[in-house]
Amino acid sequence: MLQRDLDNMGILRLTLDDVARRNALSEAMLTELGAAFDEAASNPAVRVVVLAANGPAFCAGHDLKEMTAGRSAPDGGQSYFTKVMAMCSGVMQRIVNCPKPVIAEVTGIATAAGCQLVASCDLAVADETARFSTPGVHIGLFCSTPMVALSRNVGKKHAMEMLLTGDMIPAARAAEFGLVNQVVASEALRDATMELARKIASKSSMTLATGKRAYHAQVEMGLADAYEHASQVMVENMLARDAEEGIGAFIEKRAPVWQDI
Repeated sequence: MLQRDLDNMGILRLTLDDVARRNALSEAMLTELGAAFDEAASNPAVRVVVLAANGPAFCAGHDLKEMTAGRSAPDGGQSYFTKVMAMCSGVMQRIVNCPKPVIAEVTGIATAAGCQLVASCDLAVADETARFSTPGVHIGLFCSTPMVALSRNVGKKHAMEMLLTGDMIPAARAAEFGLVNQVVASEALRDATMELARKIASKSSMTLATGKRAYHAQVEMGLADAYEHASQVMVENMLARDAEEGIGAFIEKRAPVWQDI
Protein backbone atom coordinates (compact mmCIF):
# COMPACT_ATOMS: atom_id res chain seq x y z
CA MET A 1 0.00 0.00 0.00
CA LEU A 2 2.98 2.30 0.65
CA GLN A 3 6.22 1.59 -1.18
CA ARG A 4 9.50 2.79 0.28
CA ASP A 5 12.77 3.23 -1.58
CA LEU A 6 15.89 4.94 -0.19
CA ASP A 7 18.66 5.69 -2.70
CA ASN A 8 22.36 6.24 -2.09
CA MET A 9 21.94 10.03 -2.00
CA GLY A 10 19.56 9.79 0.94
CA ILE A 11 16.39 10.46 -1.07
CA LEU A 12 13.50 8.43 0.32
CA ARG A 13 10.64 7.84 -2.13
CA LEU A 14 7.33 7.05 -0.45
CA THR A 15 4.86 5.90 -3.10
CA LEU A 16 1.14 5.59 -2.42
CA ASP A 17 0.13 2.29 -3.99
CA ASP A 18 -3.58 1.62 -3.50
CA VAL A 19 -4.55 2.22 -7.11
CA ALA A 20 -7.96 0.54 -6.89
CA ARG A 21 -9.05 3.08 -4.27
CA ARG A 22 -7.27 5.98 -5.98
CA ASN A 23 -4.76 6.07 -3.13
CA ALA A 24 -7.43 7.17 -0.66
CA LEU A 25 -6.35 7.99 2.88
CA SER A 26 -7.86 4.92 4.51
CA GLU A 27 -7.04 4.09 8.10
CA ALA A 28 -4.40 1.66 6.86
CA MET A 29 -2.82 4.24 4.54
CA LEU A 30 -2.76 6.88 7.28
CA THR A 31 -1.13 4.41 9.66
CA GLU A 32 1.57 3.54 7.12
CA LEU A 33 2.22 7.18 6.24
CA GLY A 34 2.50 8.17 9.89
CA ALA A 35 4.99 5.39 10.58
CA ALA A 36 6.99 6.21 7.45
CA PHE A 37 7.38 9.88 8.37
CA ASP A 38 8.30 9.00 11.96
CA GLU A 39 11.04 6.72 10.63
CA ALA A 40 12.22 9.28 8.08
CA ALA A 41 12.47 11.95 10.76
CA SER A 42 14.75 9.82 12.94
CA ASN A 43 16.83 8.15 10.23
CA PRO A 44 20.07 10.08 9.58
CA ALA A 45 20.44 8.34 6.21
CA VAL A 46 17.33 10.14 4.92
CA ARG A 47 18.06 13.62 3.60
CA VAL A 48 14.95 14.35 1.49
CA VAL A 49 11.55 12.68 1.22
CA VAL A 50 9.62 12.46 -2.06
CA LEU A 51 5.93 11.60 -1.76
CA ALA A 52 4.66 10.08 -5.02
CA ALA A 53 1.80 7.83 -6.13
CA ASN A 54 1.10 4.99 -8.52
CA GLY A 55 -1.90 5.02 -10.84
CA PRO A 56 -3.96 7.78 -12.44
CA ALA A 57 -4.72 9.55 -9.13
CA PHE A 58 -2.28 11.03 -6.64
CA CYS A 59 -4.79 10.83 -3.78
CA ALA A 60 -8.57 11.09 -3.75
CA GLY A 61 -8.80 12.09 -0.10
CA HIS A 62 -10.50 10.12 2.64
CA ASP A 63 -12.01 6.72 1.89
CA LEU A 64 -15.69 7.72 1.90
CA LYS A 65 -16.91 4.10 1.88
CA GLU A 66 -14.87 3.45 5.00
CA MET A 67 -16.17 6.65 6.56
CA THR A 68 -19.79 5.78 5.71
CA ALA A 69 -19.39 2.35 7.30
CA GLY A 70 -18.41 4.12 10.50
CA ARG A 71 -21.94 5.51 10.80
CA SER A 72 -23.16 2.06 11.89
CA ALA A 73 -21.71 2.57 15.37
CA PRO A 74 -24.19 3.35 18.20
CA ASP A 75 -23.02 6.99 18.30
CA GLY A 76 -23.65 7.42 14.57
CA GLY A 77 -19.94 7.49 13.85
CA GLN A 78 -18.85 10.37 16.08
CA SER A 79 -16.05 8.46 17.79
CA TYR A 80 -14.87 6.93 14.53
CA PHE A 81 -14.89 10.23 12.65
CA THR A 82 -13.00 11.87 15.51
CA LYS A 83 -10.39 9.11 15.40
CA VAL A 84 -9.89 9.34 11.62
CA MET A 85 -9.64 13.15 11.64
CA ALA A 86 -7.04 12.94 14.42
CA MET A 87 -5.07 10.35 12.45
CA CYS A 88 -5.15 12.48 9.31
CA SER A 89 -4.22 15.69 11.14
CA GLY A 90 -1.39 13.81 12.81
CA VAL A 91 0.04 12.69 9.46
CA MET A 92 -0.13 16.21 8.03
CA GLN A 93 1.66 17.60 11.07
CA ARG A 94 4.31 14.88 10.84
CA ILE A 95 5.07 16.11 7.31
CA VAL A 96 5.34 19.72 8.45
CA ASN A 97 7.39 18.81 11.53
CA CYS A 98 9.64 16.33 9.73
CA PRO A 99 13.18 17.78 9.80
CA LYS A 100 13.74 16.48 6.26
CA PRO A 101 12.37 18.50 3.29
CA VAL A 102 9.33 16.78 1.75
CA ILE A 103 8.50 17.08 -1.97
CA ALA A 104 5.17 16.00 -3.44
CA GLU A 105 5.37 14.47 -6.92
CA VAL A 106 1.85 14.84 -8.29
CA THR A 107 0.12 13.24 -11.24
CA GLY A 108 -3.64 12.99 -11.72
CA ILE A 109 -6.12 14.23 -9.15
CA ALA A 110 -5.36 15.42 -5.64
CA THR A 111 -8.70 16.10 -4.02
CA ALA A 112 -9.91 16.98 -0.52
CA ALA A 113 -7.43 15.39 1.95
CA GLY A 114 -5.30 14.52 -1.10
CA CYS A 115 -4.99 18.23 -1.86
CA GLN A 116 -4.25 18.74 1.83
CA LEU A 117 -1.45 16.20 1.51
CA VAL A 118 0.16 18.20 -1.31
CA ALA A 119 -0.27 21.47 0.57
CA SER A 120 1.36 19.98 3.67
CA CYS A 121 4.55 19.14 1.77
CA ASP A 122 7.34 21.71 1.60
CA LEU A 123 7.52 21.65 -2.20
CA ALA A 124 5.45 20.15 -5.00
CA VAL A 125 6.16 19.25 -8.62
CA ALA A 126 3.16 18.38 -10.78
CA ASP A 127 2.70 17.08 -14.28
CA GLU A 128 0.31 18.55 -16.81
CA THR A 129 -2.42 16.04 -15.93
CA ALA A 130 -2.52 17.05 -12.26
CA ARG A 131 -5.71 18.61 -10.95
CA PHE A 132 -6.56 19.84 -7.50
CA SER A 133 -9.77 20.52 -5.58
CA THR A 134 -11.38 20.73 -2.17
CA PRO A 135 -14.78 19.43 -3.31
CA GLY A 136 -16.48 18.83 0.02
CA VAL A 137 -19.17 21.43 -0.67
CA HIS A 138 -20.52 19.16 -3.42
CA ILE A 139 -21.45 16.51 -0.85
CA GLY A 140 -22.41 18.69 2.10
CA LEU A 141 -19.06 18.34 3.88
CA PHE A 142 -16.92 21.48 3.95
CA CYS A 143 -13.20 20.68 3.57
CA SER A 144 -12.33 22.15 6.96
CA THR A 145 -9.16 20.17 7.67
CA PRO A 146 -7.79 20.52 4.11
CA MET A 147 -8.47 24.25 4.59
CA VAL A 148 -5.76 24.41 7.27
CA ALA A 149 -2.98 23.34 4.91
CA LEU A 150 -4.45 25.09 1.86
CA SER A 151 -4.77 28.46 3.60
CA ARG A 152 -1.10 28.25 4.62
CA ASN A 153 -0.05 27.79 0.99
CA VAL A 154 -2.17 30.07 -1.14
CA GLY A 155 -3.73 33.51 -0.86
CA LYS A 156 -7.02 34.03 0.96
CA LYS A 157 -9.09 34.69 -2.17
CA HIS A 158 -7.69 31.65 -3.96
CA ALA A 159 -8.18 29.41 -0.92
CA MET A 160 -11.77 30.57 -0.49
CA GLU A 161 -12.47 30.10 -4.20
CA MET A 162 -11.36 26.49 -4.00
CA LEU A 163 -13.19 25.84 -0.73
CA LEU A 164 -16.47 27.55 -1.63
CA THR A 165 -16.83 26.30 -5.20
CA GLY A 166 -15.18 22.88 -4.97
CA ASP A 167 -14.05 23.40 -8.56
CA MET A 168 -11.17 21.35 -9.97
CA ILE A 169 -8.22 23.53 -10.91
CA PRO A 170 -5.57 22.46 -13.46
CA ALA A 171 -1.89 22.23 -12.65
CA ALA A 172 -1.01 25.51 -14.34
CA ARG A 173 -3.51 27.42 -12.19
CA ALA A 174 -2.33 25.58 -9.08
CA ALA A 175 1.16 26.91 -9.86
CA GLU A 176 -0.25 30.43 -10.19
CA PHE A 177 -1.92 29.99 -6.80
CA GLY A 178 1.35 28.82 -5.24
CA LEU A 179 0.07 25.31 -4.45
CA VAL A 180 2.80 23.74 -6.61
CA ASN A 181 6.28 24.95 -7.49
CA GLN A 182 6.52 23.78 -11.08
CA VAL A 183 4.55 21.97 -13.77
CA VAL A 184 6.28 19.65 -16.21
CA ALA A 185 5.36 17.18 -18.93
CA SER A 186 4.21 13.80 -17.64
CA GLU A 187 7.23 11.99 -19.01
CA ALA A 188 9.54 14.45 -17.22
CA LEU A 189 7.83 14.38 -13.81
CA ARG A 190 10.03 11.91 -11.98
CA ASP A 191 13.26 13.35 -13.42
CA ALA A 192 12.24 16.90 -12.48
CA THR A 193 11.30 15.88 -8.96
CA MET A 194 14.47 13.88 -8.41
CA GLU A 195 16.63 16.69 -9.80
CA LEU A 196 15.11 19.02 -7.22
CA ALA A 197 15.50 16.38 -4.49
CA ARG A 198 19.16 15.79 -5.35
CA LYS A 199 19.88 19.52 -5.29
CA ILE A 200 18.42 19.78 -1.78
CA ALA A 201 20.03 16.52 -0.60
CA SER A 202 23.46 17.98 -1.40
CA LYS A 203 23.07 20.57 1.38
CA SER A 204 23.83 20.14 5.06
CA SER A 205 20.94 18.25 6.64
CA MET A 206 21.52 20.17 9.88
CA THR A 207 21.07 23.44 8.02
CA LEU A 208 17.93 22.24 6.25
CA ALA A 209 16.38 21.00 9.49
CA THR A 210 17.23 24.27 11.24
CA GLY A 211 15.69 26.30 8.42
CA LYS A 212 12.52 24.26 8.07
CA ARG A 213 11.86 24.36 11.82
CA ALA A 214 12.51 28.11 11.96
CA TYR A 215 10.32 28.82 8.93
CA HIS A 216 7.26 27.16 10.42
CA ALA A 217 7.84 28.78 13.80
CA GLN A 218 8.26 32.36 12.56
CA VAL A 219 5.46 32.29 10.01
CA GLU A 220 2.91 32.09 12.85
CA MET A 221 4.46 35.05 14.73
CA GLY A 222 4.10 38.80 14.57
CA LEU A 223 6.86 40.73 12.79
CA ALA A 224 8.93 41.69 15.86
CA ASP A 225 8.70 38.22 17.39
CA ALA A 226 9.57 36.63 14.06
CA TYR A 227 12.73 38.71 13.74
CA GLU A 228 13.73 37.98 17.33
CA HIS A 229 13.24 34.26 16.81
CA ALA A 230 15.04 34.24 13.45
CA SER A 231 17.95 36.20 14.90
CA GLN A 232 18.37 33.62 17.68
CA VAL A 233 18.28 30.84 15.11
CA MET A 234 20.92 32.61 13.01
CA VAL A 235 23.24 32.92 16.01
CA GLU A 236 22.85 29.23 16.88
CA ASN A 237 23.30 28.29 13.23
CA MET A 238 26.47 30.38 12.94
CA LEU A 239 27.97 28.42 15.84
CA ALA A 240 27.32 25.09 14.12
CA ARG A 241 30.18 23.16 12.55
CA ASP A 242 28.58 23.06 9.07
CA ALA A 243 28.13 26.83 8.99
CA GLU A 244 31.79 27.31 9.83
CA GLU A 245 32.72 24.78 7.13
CA GLY A 246 30.37 26.27 4.53
CA ILE A 247 31.57 29.83 5.03
CA GLY A 248 35.18 28.68 5.03
CA ALA A 249 34.65 26.70 1.83
CA PHE A 250 33.05 29.73 0.17
CA ILE A 251 35.97 31.97 1.11
CA GLU A 252 38.50 29.35 0.03
CA LYS A 253 36.60 28.65 -3.21
CA ARG A 254 36.20 24.91 -2.61
CA ALA A 255 33.32 22.49 -2.15
CA PRO A 256 32.14 22.16 1.45
CA VAL A 257 32.38 18.84 3.29
CA TRP A 258 29.28 18.52 5.44
CA GLN A 259 29.19 16.64 8.71
CA ASP A 260 25.51 17.49 9.27
CA ILE A 261 26.23 19.06 12.66
